[in-house]
Amino acid sequence: MKKKGNVAAATPDADTSDPGHDNSPEAAQRPRKGPAIIRSPLTFTGEQWERMRASQRFHQGRFRNSVPLNEIVRRGALPLLGEYFFSRTERVPKQPLPLENPLVTWATKPTTGLRITWLGHSTMLIELGHVRILTDPVFGLRASPLSFAGPKRFHPPPVSIAQLPKIDAVLISHDHYDHLCYSSVLALAQRDIPFITSLGVGARLTSWGIPATRISELDWWESRPLPGTEVHFTAAPAQHFSGRSFDDRNQTLWSSWVIRDDRHKLFFSGDTGLTDEFLQIGAKYGPFDLTMLEIGAWHPQWGDIHLGPENALKAHAMLGGGPLMPVHWGTFNLALHAWDEPAETLLRLAAAENTPLFMPRLGGSFEPGQARPPGPAWWRLR
Repeated sequence: MKKKGNVAAATPDADTSDPGHDNSPEAAQRPRKGPAIIRSPLTFTGEQWERMRASQRFHQGRFRNSVPLNEIVRRGALPLLGEYFFSRTERVPKQPLPLENPLVTWATKPTTGLRITWLGHSTMLIELGHVRILTDPVFGLRASPLSFAGPKRFHPPPVSIAQLPKIDAVLISHDHYDHLCYSSVLALAQRDIPFITSLGVGARLTSWGIPATRISELDWWESRPLPGTEVHFTAAPAQHFSGRSFDDRNQTLWSSWVIRDDRHKLFFSGDTGLTDEFLQIGAKYGPFDLTMLEIGAWHPQWGDIHLGPENALKAHAMLGGGPLMPVHWGTFNLALHAWDEPAETLLRLAAAENTPLFMPRLGGSFEPGQARPPGPAWWRLR
């Protein structure tokens, strides 16, 4: 039985389709033309395909946001070229960034049952009770399909994958290169760790050799317990897009995530723009012990798909407030702003609103349940 789907135009989220493309499991087996470096064909099993077709977010072979993204499509990339070539902003740190080594901290259990270690960008080690969760693991040198070009790390990872303690689950929000790193996944795969991810992303993991039995794919509002624990993962709405090449735009879903056990609740945004769906998430699952929201790699023209500091605070309020940890900054040059501008702006805006912030150093750990005075702006101390 052949199932057909369509591929949208190569825009961030055009929500249009090309009726000539067959995205069925059978078609995925056929060879495709073009250089492998810019093409990433996906093979979906019949079961995956049926689950995708059943999703309210899947239409004509593509996933869609609840509200179509119009701003980027309308304005395009041309207005940014002058800013890209002539801006004098400091997009890369001039000096090495300070790193902390978390190994000593990890040797002890968190006293409150919840501890977070920031390893850079959106990679965090979450210790929830006796469970360790690694989010969007990117330990590679570049967030790019190329080994010799593309956004390069400002700093080495605070620890190597080999130095990580036992990991009980890997959570992958979506398939962009700065959230899903091929070399990191292959290294983690040697540890026999389960992967939790958004609907369709499992096809990428299986193509890299991860057994399907170790992968859980979730649609928005679906929940899955981690076997043998009291930890539950829930995929929640996000306003973004997906893809790793020119011909696979939005073939996989993107999600924000609620992570909870019997004592604590966390929210991890993945990548997202500001959406009213945060109100639904907050009403259903909030308030949270910690809200981890992206603030970096943003631009006013990208307001539909990235939060930035100002919208992160709005999203934080919609989710129910509480402590806020900014992520998705300080590791890669993915935008046109100064590398530390998102942190500086958030610090200023949060102070005006009395929003409690946790902004650890790279490799730094903290327990949200322990009251402590705000730390220094470590990125200035270099």
